[in-house]
Amino acid sequence: MKILLGVSGGIAAYKSLLLTRLFVKAGYQVQVVMTEGAKEFIQPLSFQALSGNPVRDSLFDANQEAGMGHIELARWADQIVIAPATAETLAKLRMGRADDLLTTLCLATDRPIMLAPAMNRLMWANQATQENIAVLKARGFEVLQPGSGEQACGEIGEGRMPEPEDILVAVEAFQASLQDRQAELLANAQLWKQRRLLITAGPTYEDIDPVRFIGNRSSGKMGYAIAEAAACAGAEVTLISGPVSLPTPFGVERIDVRSAEQMFAEVQKYYAAADCFISAAAVADFRVEQMAEQKLKKQNDVDSMSLNLVKNPDIVAWVTAQQDKPFVVGFAAETENVESYARDKLSRKKLDMICANQVGQGLGFERDDNRLTVISASETLALPQSSKSELSSKLLKIIGKALS
Repeated sequence: MKILLGVSGGIAAYKSLLLTRLFVKAGYQVQVVMTEGAKEFIQPLSFQALSGNPVRDSLFDANQEAGMGHIELARWADQIVIAPATAETLAKLRMGRADDLLTTLCLATDRPIMLAPAMNRLMWANQATQENIAVLKARGFEVLQPGSGEQACGEIGEGRMPEPEDILVAVEAFQASLQDRQAELLANAQLWKQRRLLITAGPTYEDIDPVRFIGNRSSGKMGYAIAEAAACAGAEVTLISGPVSLPTPFGVERIDVRSAEQMFAEVQKYYAAADCFISAAAVADFRVEQMAEQKLKKQNDVDSMSLNLVKNPDIVAWVTAQQDKPFVVGFAAETENVESYARDKLSRKKLDMICANQVGQGLGFERDDNRLTVISASETLALPQSSKSELSSKLLKIIGKALS
């Protein structure tokens, strides 16, 4: 395997010498890219001696083919590891800056990038840094948790660069996971190619008046991840989406709706052509009986108000009741008794399969990770906590086998 090790300007750069040695001992080819700040702490010759390759530090290198060294490096690596990844480096990567060799090749690569943060404890805890981390994770960067302890500045807290041995373990675990993921992608391509998937995702908003609505905290991330994974596997995907702030996955036909009744109408149009229907949307159970035409005003002499709510259509139950129904997968987002409630829903709504997950108290909704229990009449499978992208691939494999 080919590792491109990026070293940015922090006192922890000395640890990257040991990391280079560990990579080489593990049998990896290593090329080191240093920022100008990193060279203030460590001489490039040290990395050259340990890696066996010249250190790269210049964006404009006339000795490289066509002067395009950053493109060459971006294609050469199997994985990029930046250790230490300083607060400045994280900020640059988040913004998509390309003002040195390291940030430019990160922008020009499609290889996985792992970050080993290292900085003062207050810099790590700063809201700006945490927002940068969250954005980078959402874009697919692997971000290691920094260590805690005494820092070079004399303070104690979180922000120490992970130990080189731990970074090596993380790289090896990531590569093993990547191989498993590639095997899953291949299996899914065989199971889903040219199959037609209809999926609902996100919340529904039930309007009270032109300003207010009844809604829920569903971000749509799980449904969108399933749609993306299915499209990558060669399925024809129609995604009926409630109001979310997510881009349409490549190759997916997206239909935007707002309310449960609108979602129901679209499902009625498309369900019969589908091989599989996945009801991943968090559909509101009730709506206001009559939406007010004008904004409701607060009455100063009234301390309460009542809204008359009526049931929304049960979309997934309607689909399972049709003679020409596809294979139907439901979701059960519960705050308690998760598995028992899911089994009851599986039976009551005559689903072929149901995916149960715990929500509330920071779980499930508005997160990039999740855990699922997949239940059918014949088996129960627990999918452990992982990214919603990884879960989607595993879930599609389970559904695809059932379809076959």
